[in-house]
Amino acid sequence: MAAWMLYRCVFGPHLQRIHRSPEQPRPEGRFARRVGNDEAWNYQPRSLEKHTDNILGWASAIWSISYYSSPLLLCYLYRKGYICSSKLVPVSQYLGTVLVCLLGVACIRGWGRWRNTDYVHFISVLEETKKNHTPENKKKLRCFDFDFSHWPADFSWTEVSNPLGSDEWKSSKKHPKGGVSLLKPEPRLRGTADSFLHSVRTLPCHVIGFLIAHSFGRRMLYPGSVGLLQKAMRPMLQGGLAKLIEEYDGERNKLVACDGNEIDTMFVDRRKDGGPHGRTLVICCEGNAGFYEVGCMNTPLEGGYSVLGWNHPGFAGSTGVPFPQNEANAMDVVIQFAVHKLGFQLSDIVIYAWSIGGFTASWAVMSYPEIQSVVLDASFDDLLPLALKVMPESWRPLVQHTVRQYMNLNNAEQLVKYQGPVLLVRRTRDEIITTTHADDIMSNRGNDLLLRLLQFCRYPKIMTDEGVRVVRQWLAASSPIEEASVYSGYEVDDDWCLSVLKSYQTDRDVSFPWSVGEDMTLEGRRQLALFLARKYMRNFESTHCTPLPAAEFHSPWRL
Repeated sequence: MAAWMLYRCVFGPHLQRIHRSPEQPRPEGRFARRVGNDEAWNYQPRSLEKHTDNILGWASAIWSISYYSSPLLLCYLYRKGYICSSKLVPVSQYLGTVLVCLLGVACIRGWGRWRNTDYVHFISVLEETKKNHTPENKKKLRCFDFDFSHWPADFSWTEVSNPLGSDEWKSSKKHPKGGVSLLKPEPRLRGTADSFLHSVRTLPCHVIGFLIAHSFGRRMLYPGSVGLLQKAMRPMLQGGLAKLIEEYDGERNKLVACDGNEIDTMFVDRRKDGGPHGRTLVICCEGNAGFYEVGCMNTPLEGGYSVLGWNHPGFAGSTGVPFPQNEANAMDVVIQFAVHKLGFQLSDIVIYAWSIGGFTASWAVMSYPEIQSVVLDASFDDLLPLALKVMPESWRPLVQHTVRQYMNLNNAEQLVKYQGPVLLVRRTRDEIITTTHADDIMSNRGNDLLLRLLQFCRYPKIMTDEGVRVVRQWLAASSPIEEASVYSGYEVDDDWCLSVLKSYQTDRDVSFPWSVGEDMTLEGRRQLALFLARKYMRNFESTHCTPLPAAEFHSPWRL
């Protein structure tokens, strides 16, 4: 038994923090922190474990640098004549000696852990939970913050016997390697011979696009997946995780998506608090450098909602890489977990997304139309215009091909297929999703998302050329005073607009798009266009990365 415990200590995960453990005495010193009636403290390794851990950490860093620089290193060694049998044999001997030494260091670290009562208690709880994944054991395991790769899975997409959602999702369940269904760009119609010649001519573009997407392109689009950034943010992420668990009684869970990626999630349950919003679950979709530990989860939490946050594939504890297919697969298992494990109905779920999270949010409401509503904060209609903004003009054909084939974040195409309530939050000084500069509010791609939703999906008879013109005039207002001036300048009667829409809904009760406004005067269509624009979009005077205050988080308007 002692030998087995020592073995587990040698190969066990890093332990960062003990959130609460009534069985353990409170340690002395500045690392203890009171949380309710329990204690929480940062794990303190003894000197032997601490020093050996530093050695292994440096070895890991050197290996990472060697791995990424290996092409240059091999070229250098080849030119110097070191890649030959007479040179490789002693080098392999040296490497073998280093590996044996590192194994010895790991064993010494394990010995240091074995002598630490906190770590022994933790590893005992972890092993017991892996053997018996009972609610009691999971509750004990949630008292520890450690390497999430060692966390046992709490939910898998294979556990769902009666999948929710559209027929496309159900068919995708039969083909887990392909993942869930995504909207694909329409192919160009060509003859057989023409298509073959076109494929040959565009082959270099396909190869270069693939290399760009899988190298710096993906990292530019999702900088939060870069390991160096995650290491720099680790203290902040650990502090945010501790706050969610210790102050909000959050529950961390590992979900396994249909592509095999493990998704790191955090759930805060407010149903027992008795508040007005506790029975509504807000699922948060973070931005391209956002993590649930320090991201947009805090906004609905401060509003009293039950909240479920998750990290993109490749972010923090989640595995994989954040390509659109993997993103949709992750979003799907999060929704299935919320319904089948947490006990929420789809009609009780609100999707809240910030920035690039609008892709998974719009996919969710497209695939699960029964979802209550969606709130998109600082989001955009399509990635392509934003990608063209930051790349050289001469690269336009290559950028278009790469985005459409590998990074097709087509938020508007997905959102227009949803029939439920929608709220768009536009940042008036947004410097990220504008195609010119932050002061040019008309280049904000949130405007295009609003116009496409109203014009092509919901109210095409109202959003004629004149309706679009007055809405653009309203969108160009850079302050609440200018916005109110445009609204009052057209003498919009809110009560009349509301009565017209309710009358149409009562008489027909049809799904979008509506034909309301077909036989209406030009003045009436103008009023309705401005009324609807103000109901579907709210301005927030801020830059892109400023957290949305809880006071600005509103339920979308419903008729």
